[in-house]
Amino acid sequence: MSLADRDGLIWMDGEMVPWREAKVHVLTHTFHYGLGVFEGVRAYNTPDRGTCIFRLEEHTDRLFRSAHILGMTMPYDKDTLNQAQKDVVRENGLEEAYLRPMSFLGSEGMGLRADGLKTHTMVAAWEWPSYMDPDARDRGIKVRTSSFTRHHVNISMCKAKANGNYINSMLALREALDSGAEEALMLDNEGYVAEGSGENVFIVRDNRIYTP
Repeated sequence: MSLADRDGLIWMDGEMVPWREAKVHVLTHTFHYGLGVFEGVRAYNTPDRGTCIFRLEEHTDRLFRSAHILGMTMPYDKDTLNQAQKDVVRENGLEEAYLRPMSFLGSEGMGLRADGLKTHTMVAAWEWPSYMDPDARDRGIKVRTSSFTRHHVNISMCKAKANGNYINSMLALREALDSGAEEALMLDNEGYVAEGSGENVFIVRDNRIYTP
């Protein structure tokens, strides 16, 4: 089933919109140049408190920081976006979910100046139990060190979780999959471990967890 063809509601520019009607024009600026920001958020069904969104406020804070880095003016405040994420989970009747809040530039104009453009914001949520094969948690996965280097900090402002930055990750993952691996390990420009194509890397040493 296509992600675009399902029942449900998506929060879009302050309103709940039927899933199949949540659309943008083909000349939407972000669609062409990748200047947009997003988060990947999880909601879990807990034993005592029902469905809870994991670190909701921290994710929203990062979304706003990313927008600031890229010079995007957010049309809503953090409280509104936090509530929108809660509402989307509830209105879609989800006990556990993946949430995708995203802000993107509109279709008022084209070109790299990106001026005079309206910032739009949406929040979608759907069931996505595991990013990888669920069995991978038990059996482990085969990882390939990628030939693609993670972005240098001054190339594309990689402190921002920007839409366009993920071309780098997609190329690394495709390379890994084509070689028979299941994930790519990405190094920074100095050869140190940075992250996976779409996740953090953690190690446990002396009962403490470390991540680059």
